[in-house]
Amino acid sequence: MADPEMGVTPYWELTFDADGDVNGKQLDRLLAGVADRKVGDLIVFAHGWNNDRSIATRLYSRFFAPFPQLAPKARLGYVGVLWPSMRFSDEPIPDFPRSVAAETSQQPALDKDTRHSLLETFPGRATVIDQIARLLDQQPREEAELEEFGRLVRLLVEVVPPGPQALFAADTLAEGVPQSEPRMFSGSAATACDEFAQALAGLESPGGTASFSLPNPWKGAQELLRQATYYAMKRRAGTVGERGLGRVVGQLAKAVPHARVHLVGHSFGGRLASFALRGLPEGVRTVKSVTLLQGAFSHYAFAARLPHDARAGGVLQGQQNRIDGPLVCCHSHHDSALGTMYPLASRMADDDRTVLGLDVGRMLGDKWGAMGHKGMRAVPGTRALTLADALKKGKLPASGCVNVDAAAVVKRGGPPAGAHSDIAHRELAQVVLAAGRIA
Repeated sequence: MADPEMGVTPYWELTFDADGDVNGKQLDRLLAGVADRKVGDLIVFAHGWNNDRSIATRLYSRFFAPFPQLAPKARLGYVGVLWPSMRFSDEPIPDFPRSVAAETSQQPALDKDTRHSLLETFPGRATVIDQIARLLDQQPREEAELEEFGRLVRLLVEVVPPGPQALFAADTLAEGVPQSEPRMFSGSAATACDEFAQALAGLESPGGTASFSLPNPWKGAQELLRQATYYAMKRRAGTVGERGLGRVVGQLAKAVPHARVHLVGHSFGGRLASFALRGLPEGVRTVKSVTLLQGAFSHYAFAARLPHDARAGGVLQGQQNRIDGPLVCCHSHHDSALGTMYPLASRMADDDRTVLGLDVGRMLGDKWGAMGHKGMRAVPGTRALTLADALKKGKLPASGCVNVDAAAVVKRGGPPAGAHSDIAHRELAQVVLAAGRIA
């Protein structure tokens, strides 16, 4: 239970594999510990794209640090969820040392840390990863080599897995059928690389000072690889949430029925926490709040109907009703990972003809936007609050869906991710406590 890297106690870890199976010994310690310590409110945090335990643990330690002071009379317990995901080493995390969060490299070649993360995240794919790295190093000019790169990326992440896992990667359903695989894998890889390269150039020169030369498509190729790994992590987060964490919360409710559970998720961890609602056993009402921090999944995930397609709805529609309390979505327009790259990658899951003749910038944000950029959409009754208002006593609703604009604090970070990982703030800890009605 005790952890030298963690500043709060009692703290437990729960480690899941890619199929959602939990470490049995850790689960036993959690169930016994929550009962023995008479924990009243258990804060369960799921990380996003972190590639090792040390980064996730540092994040948890910093996020949990204000809780004992903010709620000194509450019988709090803390859980850090560890699941197999990865972060590219050029994605900065505010206030983390360079050895943990490297500065953005100007070279598209894979650095050793990212290469190691790929090997850890996709075991048995060493040969494919070597071929991908070689192409990024050589940057051949032939378009056929970009297409070969796309084929290798597709092979790496197994875009179409066997069995029901396709559902775990979907954000929306059309008449009960999951959305199709992203076009960035099934279409022209060269075109996808060009689009990503142009988007990255726009992020690096937001004032329109970019040169007139065409962006290097191999820089876009690295972004294609990044987005492909995100697609795999997105699918994995849904799997771990429903098949893993949801079942664990059910076991906890049976073993320690007095414990109130509060799920917190950052990035794809928000998707994991949300899918855990689908995995709850029937009748379990111990989840008292869910707080999404820069959620990296569709802002229509909880919608019963999509505004642009009456036949389709969100893959999590109605799941907010499994919460005995509010579903809070914290978002920030400073998050360029979700504001630019996420919708661009999501658009590539659709047919280009759907945006011809339309304002593509608006469509990217409206149709393919993410929870963490402008909040959840198309859920009737959703409240919208500023962070300051959400922290006023009695302002945060005790039930239903709530969007909280957290841009006042979630604002630091450079390209390509922007402020995506700038979440360790006292104010966001206060939001979690307010959502859970924790005195």
